[in-house]
Amino acid sequence: MLSWFRRYLLPGLVFQSLCIAGGYGTGRELVEFFMRFGPGGGYLGMIPATVVVSLVCMVAFELARMTRAYDYRSFLKGLLGRGWFVYKIAYLLIILLVLAVLGSATGAMFTENFGLPPMAGTILLLGSIAFLAFTGSRVIESVMSFWSFVLYAVYLTVFVLSMKLFGPAIVEAVQTSSVEPGWLSSGIRYGSLQLGLLPAILFATVYIQCRKEAFIAGALTGPLLMIPAALFYAAMVAHYPDILARSVPMSHVFEALGSPALLLLFAIVLVGTFIETGTGMIHAFNERVVNAFAARGITLHNWVRPLIAVGLIVSAILMSRWGLIDLIAVGYNVMAWVFVLVVVVPLLTVGLWKITRFQNNH
Repeated sequence: MLSWFRRYLLPGLVFQSLCIAGGYGTGRELVEFFMRFGPGGGYLGMIPATVVVSLVCMVAFELARMTRAYDYRSFLKGLLGRGWFVYKIAYLLIILLVLAVLGSATGAMFTENFGLPPMAGTILLLGSIAFLAFTGSRVIESVMSFWSFVLYAVYLTVFVLSMKLFGPAIVEAVQTSSVEPGWLSSGIRYGSLQLGLLPAILFATVYIQCRKEAFIAGALTGPLLMIPAALFYAAMVAHYPDILARSVPMSHVFEALGSPALLLLFAIVLVGTFIETGTGMIHAFNERVVNAFAARGITLHNWVRPLIAVGLIVSAILMSRWGLIDLIAVGYNVMAWVFVLVVVVPLLTVGLWKITRFQNNH
């Protein structure tokens, strides 16, 4: 059973855990890419998002297996050749953007729910991320690794309560609202945006042993990512169209359930998940910088890591001043097109060509 889990489900679950905070943790992302096309249009948009993620992951997982390229550097060099440095630039930009989104979301949530200045929540979050990035405490990291699962449990509770209290309103909104044009391209952009993080999870595909397993694991990755998003989305539909204007839509959902304790729990768990994601991103970027210099025979001093972390944190704080809505509406959409060109198109052309020519399928 453990072997089956590692081969078929582990890659998709790792991918989902990496995407959840920046992908649909606040609900604002679901508004921007799905709900603005109508409740029904949003669900239609989730179909191409799921398909794109699954197709690209099927090719990526098999390409990684057959070339034994489980780290992002060797994988992207094999796929993009000398052009792989473009992904490095895009990855740095998405790190800054996600950190800014998380910081801005925390600031907005603290303002809406606790009446604190937005910058207080932003600095609290990014300061916590900086602390963890400096200490690298294994104890703290091991505790934080459970937070995503706690977040899933909280969201599942919200979905069940929302269906119980607002079920008829949710069904009616989906059935009666008009479907606005643009849901197809928006779904593709959303899926492509998440795939920008794909090279970072290839280590989880090391247990895949043959082409069939790579294809099954890749096909499952899309649903594993989007099913929780669909559940979160249903809870938001109950409050359409008012929820479109909210900076942190999921806070509005919790308020409507009338449980201050649940709202406080959500705030704590969501911020914890943000810290986990931000710390992981900074740590991963630090490792990339250290390894890049090591490949040239240069050993970086220990003080370089905190210096890099401070630079990323300060940049994210400055970017967060744009506000959550603008960061997602403009920043996420621009980066989605970047990853269409850098990840999706190369994998569905060059990557697909390479695996079709490869004869050793076992």
